Amino acid sequence: MRVFVGLVLIALLAPTAPSVAAARPNVVVVLADDMGFGDVGALNRDSKIPTPNLDRLAASGMTFTDAHTPSSVCTPTRYGLLTGRYAWRGSLQKGVLDGFGEPLIEAERPTLASFLRARGYHTGMVGKWHLGLGFARAGGRQQIDFGQGVSDGPHTRGFDFSFIIPASLDFPPYVYIRNGQITRRTVLRSAQDFPAFMRHGPIGTDLDPEETLDDLLGEAVGYLDERARHEEPFFLYVALTAPHKPVLPARRFVGATALGPYGDFIVQVDWAVGQILTTLEGLEMTRKTLFVYTSDNGSFMFRRDDPDSEDHVSDPRIQAYRADHHTANGAWRGTKADIWEAGHRVPFFVRWPGVVEPGGRSDAPICLTDVFATVAEAVGVPLPDDAVEDSFSLLPLMRGKAIQRAPLVHHSVSGMFAIRDGRFKLVAGNGSGGREKPKGEPFARPYQLYDLEADPAELKDVLREYPEVARRLEAALDEIRASGRSRP
Repeated sequence: MRVFVGLVLIALLAPTAPSVAAARPNVVVVLADDMGFGDVGALNRDSKIPTPNLDRLAASGMTFTDAHTPSSVCTPTRYGLLTGRYAWRGSLQKGVLDGFGEPLIEAERPTLASFLRARGYHTGMVGKWHLGLGFARAGGRQQIDFGQGVSDGPHTRGFDFSFIIPASLDFPPYVYIRNGQITRRTVLRSAQDFPAFMRHGPIGTDLDPEETLDDLLGEAVGYLDERARHEEPFFLYVALTAPHKPVLPARRFVGATALGPYGDFIVQVDWAVGQILTTLEGLEMTRKTLFVYTSDNGSFMFRRDDPDSEDHVSDPRIQAYRADHHTANGAWRGTKADIWEAGHRVPFFVRWPGVVEPGGRSDAPICLTDVFATVAEAVGVPLPDDAVEDSFSLLPLMRGKAIQRAPLVHHSVSGMFAIRDGRFKLVAGNGSGGREKPKGEPFARPYQLYDLEADPAELKDVLREYPEVARRLEAALDEIRASGRSRP
């Protein structure tokens, strides 16, 4: 087991970087994998899971309480984050890629990394890619020549440095890829069940699922330490692998909560974020760094309201919590993959000392596609007219002002759409579009309309009460889908 004893000491002893102009901040984006809104203490006062580092981040920056992922599953959200464009505008209309998937980002499309690199930034990525890689095929789709590198990935999408895994840690191949090169030979591993769920497939001899989060953290801290020796600003994208399945907290975190492996894994994620924050502080880079923390979709944990039901506490094999034990998605309806709020309403914290007032809160609806435009305005560079089609800068909100944003478009794992404008949300389908029942079908009627101001839990369909609102939102959804963009 690789434990980061002395991690903070290393950061404190490292040389500091020369001054960077305030208009060109460093940018760090940390994306958790399947962390729910209710998994963070700062967002869920009833949570029994300690998250002191995320709570500290919230206190030192701004909390966005109405933040949404562009999809309720991971691959399309990652596409949207890096391109500022809804993934359903391209080839991925539903579902996610697996670890052997072909590259999803179009060949000439700019990413946040390529955009910043062209403006003098050094760019790095550590963690889960899940946007397809150009593996060298040695036969069938899963017959990979692991002796060769990949022809597509972060290293071809604007990142100067990358250390990644191909997809979620339950999708083979389980390998580390450094700057496009697979790091070690592979062997076959067998499948295993939840909570340590993994599929059968090849695994690198240097990858231990229980230590993967530590390995990635070491690479992220190493990148920060190395960049502290240079004058140029940097962009670091840290895509964590947790608390997504396999739910395998490092041994030193086992038993950290009374809520089973999932609760312990949340504690480890919080600790990892704390190490990144502490490293920035030790390198005296906090004040010149725009720091964003969020998640790629809601938690996969179901909610059970029956006080007598079995759950993850009594049986770690169960992917659900009784509400009296924990609400991983807070008060929101549904779970990961759903079009309902739990599928895509996520934690979202921003810290930028001198720009963002500590302890600020915003209840404006925002989307992870907005990160691109926010960073562009923060570094003082206009967006290209022919790309970044669904991104709006959050910088005015971060400064306490209002923004004019197009309605949000939500998307579920099955391809079900919803549109949100102010207090109202129209679901263009007749179910969850994901995992909760009834699942329904995209564009099957009757549609659903919810007043999130009066009914945040989406318990009352008000379509019959506000038919004119439903018609207006349906027309707006059709226009946004047909126009190819929502940013003017």
